[in-house]
Amino acid sequence: MTEKNHDTKTLAFYDTEAEAYAARGDRTDVGSFLHPFLARLAQGAHVLDLGSGDGRHSAAMMEAGFEVTPLDGSAGLAAIAARRLGKPVRIARFEEIDDVAAFDAIWAHASLLHVPVEGMAGILARLHRALKPGGLLFASFKSGNAEGRDGFGRYYNYPSRDQLSAWLTASASWHQIEIKETAGSGYDGKPTDWLFVQAVKPS
Repeated sequence: MTEKNHDTKTLAFYDTEAEAYAARGDRTDVGSFLHPFLARLAQGAHVLDLGSGDGRHSAAMMEAGFEVTPLDGSAGLAAIAARRLGKPVRIARFEEIDDVAAFDAIWAHASLLHVPVEGMAGILARLHRALKPGGLLFASFKSGNAEGRDGFGRYYNYPSRDQLSAWLTASASWHQIEIKETAGSGYDGKPTDWLFVQAVKPS
């Protein structure tokens, strides 16, 4: 049986609502994680912004002197990001990422949380392969205990801390795994508990 690696209904939401989604902005306190993430990288490091959305995080990383490859599965959001960044945005689904040792780091804020549970370990394995030895992965998830959809029909895998750790362990060899929990909100404005994970590909 083929694993399901993306949700078509969720992708359709982001294409249809791209302008409104970008205008509303990110309601999570990403800065408190983005700056420490970048501080762990060498100046000029190559970062894959996985799920780059409207490009605001890519822009911040580029302004800080990093080489950034923005990537999103939504053509609508990619077009908005391309206008902001003045450069093309790679359009690809999670399962189409086939890079090998290409990136020093991967920034996956609020993107992998849409990967169906059955495909999660496989996608993490792809990201592990895409990182250079010693490369750093950052990802954020809305926490919970069972997969489901929000009021906009978007799919979420809603992992617990233990489930997230299990996905990493099943996917590949990761070192220095750190998982932090914090309260916040999302696009729908509802209170949301978030899990923020960082992990390193062994050198």
